[in-house]
Amino acid sequence: MYANHSTGFLDQAKLFFGKKSALPRLILINVVIFVVGYLVHLVLWLYKADGGTGIPMLTDWLAVPSSLDRLWLKPWTLFTYMFFHEDFFHLLFNMITLYFGGTIFLRYLNERQLIWTYLTGGLAGAVFYIVAYNFFPVFLEANPFAIALGASASVLSVMIAVATYVPRYKVNLLFLGPVRLQYLAVFFILLDIFSIKSDNPGGHIAHLGGAAWGILYAFVLRNGKDLYPSFSRKRLRVKHSKSTGERKGRPLTDDEYNKKKREEQQQIDQILDKISRSGYDSLTEKEKAILFSNSRK
Repeated sequence: MYANHSTGFLDQAKLFFGKKSALPRLILINVVIFVVGYLVHLVLWLYKADGGTGIPMLTDWLAVPSSLDRLWLKPWTLFTYMFFHEDFFHLLFNMITLYFGGTIFLRYLNERQLIWTYLTGGLAGAVFYIVAYNFFPVFLEANPFAIALGASASVLSVMIAVATYVPRYKVNLLFLGPVRLQYLAVFFILLDIFSIKSDNPGGHIAHLGGAAWGILYAFVLRNGKDLYPSFSRKRLRVKHSKSTGERKGRPLTDDEYNKKKREEQQQIDQILDKISRSGYDSLTEKEKAILFSNSRK
């Protein structure tokens, strides 16, 4: 039984990371950079060549500094910081959250929007962090040496964006049962606000920047305008009947909305199970069309 579960997990992982999709690629980029970064740090440490500043050389090169003088010399860190982790558990938590939030995100929006939300959310997090450390007196003493790294702001931006876009979507949480995404989003935001006075204030401020962008983007998108550039000439069509649980006439009740989403998800899960058992070629044309349609939502 244990072997079967292990095999099933490996098959699902192979299927997921074998997709030419934005979500597994974002996760893989973070994992690869973490592994390469660890190996580089190890080699530099072995040769006593990791600098004498107290900050590992690669970290100093990729993490975003709060100091404007240092940022001017390393502007690329506004983007590299959101893919770089030093701690394994920091990486693990961020990637689990990205998988969870990204999977829901792609049920309603597309891969282009996921990538842009990750990047712009991370950039917004860096801006919040830099502004805070150069404006609030409590941070001015640490400002010349402070740095930020990790995908947390980008990941939270994805989570909050989809929670704003489909706030009534429910997820099953251990010990709590079904919880609406909007309540989960409020919890994450409040947690960061009340954690600013912790030992990682810059990180929590960056999280709030990512969350702020997620809210803004989803709010504008719900009103029919996509802030991200598109390489397609097709006009944006926001399908509220599918993505927000609303339709012409009266809105769907919570029970109607959740029943509809459960039925849609069960159909998709059955198709994915069939792929894992027999491969993509075993799907009927109708099943392929359903899967294709769902991936474009």
